[in-house]
Amino acid sequence: MAMVEQPATYMEESDAFSWHMERDPLLRSTVVIVLVFDRSPDFALLRDKVERASRSIPGLRHKVVETPFRLAPPRWTVDPDFDLSWHLRQIEAPHPRTLSGVLDLARIIGMAGFDRARPMWEWTVAEGLEGGEAAVVLKLHHSLTDGIGGMRLAASLFDLDREPADLEVMPVAPEPEDLSPVDLLTDTLQYSWRRLSGFARQRTASTLDDTWHAIRHPVDTAGNAFQTLRSVAKTVRPVTDTLSPLMTERRLGWHYEVLDVPTDDLKRAANAVGGTLNDAFLGGVTGGLRRYHDRHEASCKDLRVTLPISIRHAEDPVGGNRITLMRFTIPAGILDPVERMRAVHELTSEARAEPSIPHTNAIARALNLLPSGLVGEMLKHVDFVASNIPGLMMPLYIGRARLERFYAFGPTLGAAVNITLLSYCDSCGIGVNTDVGAVPDPQVLMDCLREGFEEILDLGGTHGAVVLPTRAF
Repeated sequence: MAMVEQPATYMEESDAFSWHMERDPLLRSTVVIVLVFDRSPDFALLRDKVERASRSIPGLRHKVVETPFRLAPPRWTVDPDFDLSWHLRQIEAPHPRTLSGVLDLARIIGMAGFDRARPMWEWTVAEGLEGGEAAVVLKLHHSLTDGIGGMRLAASLFDLDREPADLEVMPVAPEPEDLSPVDLLTDTLQYSWRRLSGFARQRTASTLDDTWHAIRHPVDTAGNAFQTLRSVAKTVRPVTDTLSPLMTERRLGWHYEVLDVPTDDLKRAANAVGGTLNDAFLGGVTGGLRRYHDRHEASCKDLRVTLPISIRHAEDPVGGNRITLMRFTIPAGILDPVERMRAVHELTSEARAEPSIPHTNAIARALNLLPSGLVGEMLKHVDFVASNIPGLMMPLYIGRARLERFYAFGPTLGAAVNITLLSYCDSCGIGVNTDVGAVPDPQVLMDCLREGFEEILDLGGTHGAVVLPTRAF
C-alpha cells in the first residue's frame, strides 16, 4: 500500500493570519480555478483520481479546528465525516452554455463561504457546453496550497495521454481524528511547548553564531540588523489611503473575466527590452489600469500593488501555502511601455530581495495579536493584486478529456481587482477578479487590459494577438 504523507498539524502563522482575517468576508482567501475540456470527463475515472488525491495529498481530507484561547495557530485534523460526494459534484452547464455562463457560475461558487466544519475544497463538473465541451470549477482555500503547489497538485491528478495510465493500488486513507476538547487543549499545549523549546534552542545556537560574527564583523552586523528592521517596518507600515482616485469602493460582489495571451509572444516582447515574462505581464496590467482611469477622466500616476512572492523550496510538500505578500507602489502612469517595464523590473526585484521575507511567519505571528479589523482596513487600500504562476507546458488529460485552457481567480483580499496569469501549453490564461464596487463596468476594464497587453506585444513585433474568449461566441 502507498504511504500517506503526513501533513503539518498546525497552520503556518501566515495562513493563520489569512484565516482570522476572514471574519470580514471581503478578505476571504478563496481561490477558484476554471478548467475547460474538449469533452466531458469520464466521471467514474475522475472520481477515482480525486479519491486517490484525497488520500495522499495533505489537506484534502483535513478540516480546520480552532485551538483553545488561540494558544497556537488553527490545527488541521482528519475529518471523521469526510464524504467525497460533498466535494465532487456533476451538473448541467447553466445557460448560456458558454464560457460566460461558466464564469458566472464560478463567481457565485467563489463568493460563497466555505463550510468550516469540512475540508475546504470543491470540484463542480459542468457538462453540456457548446461544441461538446465541459468545464470544471475548482474552489479551494488558499491555505491548502499556493500557485506553484497547485501546479504540482495538477501534475499528480492529470494524465499525459487521453487513455489513462494503469493505476497503482488505492492509497490508504488517513486515520480520522475526533478530538475531544481535553485532547485538543493537551495537544495545543504540547505544540506550544515544542515550538517554544525549539525556538529557544535555535536562538541559542543562532546567538552564538551571531555573537562570533559580530565580534569579527561589527560594522556588517549592525548594518544587516538595521536593514532587516527597516524592511520589517516597511512591510507592516500602516496604509490609510487608496492611491487610485477611481477604484475606491469595496463590496461583497466579485466578477470574473478572462484574457488569453500567447506565451511565446509575451516572452518575445519581454526579451525585446531585456526583461522577464513577469515584467511584460505587469507592464500590460499597469498599462491597462492606466487606460481604465483615462476612460473615466481620472488621474493615475501611481497604484499600490500586492505581489505574492513564492518562498517555496523544492523539498516542500504539495500542500500548504508558501508565499509572502509584498506591498509597494508601482508607476502605472508611465506612458512609454519600455520605461514602464524597466521600472516594474526594478521594483519587483527590490521586493523579492527584501530582508523581511525570511521573517514572514514571525511578522504574521505578531500581526495575529492585533485586532483583525485594524489590519483588514489597511488591505482595503490596496489597488490591485497581481500574480504570475508558472504553469504546465504539456497537454493534460483527465477521464479521457483533454484540458484545453484554464484560468485562476485569486481572492481580491480587499483590493479592487486581482489579476492572475497562469500559463498552459502555448497560452497565458489571465483571470481577472474584480470587486463590483470598485469596478462597476468590468467590460470596460477588460477592453483596457486587452489594449495594455497589445501595447506590450507590439514591442516584440506581434499585433492583435490578445483574445477575450467570452466574446468569441
